[in-house]
Amino acid sequence: MRDYPTATVRTRVRVPLRFGDGYSVDAELVTFHGLADEQEHLAVVLGEPGADPLVRLHSECLTGDVFGSARCDCGPQLREAVERIADRGGVLLYLRQEGRGIGLYNKLDAYALQDQGLDTYAANAALGLPEDGRDYTAAAQMLRALGIDSVDLLSNNPDKADQLRDLGITVARRVPTGVFTTAHNVRYLRAKVLQTQHTMPLPELTAG
Repeated sequence: MRDYPTATVRTRVRVPLRFGDGYSVDAELVTFHGLADEQEHLAVVLGEPGADPLVRLHSECLTGDVFGSARCDCGPQLREAVERIADRGGVLLYLRQEGRGIGLYNKLDAYALQDQGLDTYAANAALGLPEDGRDYTAAAQMLRALGIDSVDLLSNNPDKADQLRDLGITVARRVPTGVFTTAHNVRYLRAKVLQTQHTMPLPELTAG
């Protein structure tokens, strides 16, 4: 198990969330002191978390989460996660890891290469960047600061579960998210299945 420093809760505040489709829910937003990467990550506590709460590690995606980009599935995954976690009780960790950790400008540079035929991982590599540069130490710190050491993880990404386990968080179960395909993101989703073993059914990802 990897060693890492302890983080502490900085602020808790209640915020009513409202989504464009009319869904609404009240959440508790939690900030932290002492996160390993010194980023302003946020925990969104929804419902009444119990034993093995439903938890999602959601990497920030400005284009998908805010502007509704159809080139990825991030916005629909975020919307789905909030409702599922609120129904069950748990936490969404909103992690400032734009572009799988490479940042917004680099992500858009990678988009330009994808328009020339590279997949999402090859585009990162062509820029001299990691295919996936995310480290989830801060996520583990946040969970422990909230008194959570065992979770049901809402994710199609096996690396998230593997990293959390290596950081001492028990992943009791990995719960798949929905598959949100558009005419613009099929190649992106297929690459995630084929290159990094995301658990999404390939028959649903036919070329569009």
